[in-house]
Amino acid sequence: MKNHSHQSFPKSATTAEKIRRLMEMVGPEDTLAILIQADPDAIGSALALKRLFWRKAKKILIYHLNPIQRADNLALIKLLRIDLQPVRNLKSALITRWAVVDSQPGHYPEFRDIRFDIVIDHHPCHGEPQAGFFDVRDHIGATATMMTEYLKGGKITPSPNLATALFYGIKTDTDNFVRGAVLEDISAFRYLYKFTNLNIIKKIESSEMTRKTLAGYRLAMERLTFLKDIAYVHLGEVENPDVLVIIADFFIRLAEASWSIVSGVYKDKLIIIFRNAELRGNAGKTAQDLFGRYGASAGGHPGAARAEMLLATLPQDTHGPIDPEVFVLKNLRELKRRHSKAAWTPKNFE
Repeated sequence: MKNHSHQSFPKSATTAEKIRRLMEMVGPEDTLAILIQADPDAIGSALALKRLFWRKAKKILIYHLNPIQRADNLALIKLLRIDLQPVRNLKSALITRWAVVDSQPGHYPEFRDIRFDIVIDHHPCHGEPQAGFFDVRDHIGATATMMTEYLKGGKITPSPNLATALFYGIKTDTDNFVRGAVLEDISAFRYLYKFTNLNIIKKIESSEMTRKTLAGYRLAMERLTFLKDIAYVHLGEVENPDVLVIIADFFIRLAEASWSIVSGVYKDKLIIIFRNAELRGNAGKTAQDLFGRYGASAGGHPGAARAEMLLATLPQDTHGPIDPEVFVLKNLRELKRRHSKAAWTPKNFE
């Protein structure tokens, strides 16, 4: 791998020129470390850089300098299954190429002794260009916008996970286009929209809520059960089945829940409401798989579904029809056991 002189790009440089230069920075024997100050824009941008060098580098690792504590950031990482490591795990001797996105070497003392190969950022330029590849455009609203441009220029269609991370990065760094957005940001946002999982975006944005905020839903709170990341509650007899929907929508906002399942009895029926915020999970299929075999009317969309069955058709035990809550829990646990060998998560519900 040849040595690269430090270089910044003139405004006239095309995306094709930048991509060609970027691709020269890393070879098949290289282990690339991407360092970030983890927030949605940085995380999405790091994932995009990793995707650009997919199959072009021996190994690509993403390290975050800051502790990740915000509930929405934790939800982003969990729901998109993003592989990040704290910088304390970094073994410098194993790294042959260094990158930083959504930041610059001069921003952090930790970067002082590292000779970066790649710097891509949208903050104002901090000192002289400090890398072989240096693309800093402070008029852009988000680094994720720049990375989307690179993906498009490289004819790489983003996966739903990657598109969702970039989409959320632009959304947060422009504060929903209230601040600092330009035409490039809007263009990237529109492009990513068709690949983005909007259920996950909604889930991430509402994940600042935790179980502690449920005091107003006393009955639901008292009966709430967690099976892995399924929030489940049986409300018993209800005066209106709409309350089941309201509680299911409320519980899916819990940071700890990827699924919310709420059941209750209305007149002569058992009704079960499903809400799903997993990328691959499918609430409609799950409702059908769990309860269709009992003759329930069951189905819906990937993010929301419903099952209804007459109480008289519930399986019998020695005392007559089984208790509705016991029946629903039994099926949820059976499904959990079925997938336990595969480090069970609701993605296996497909």
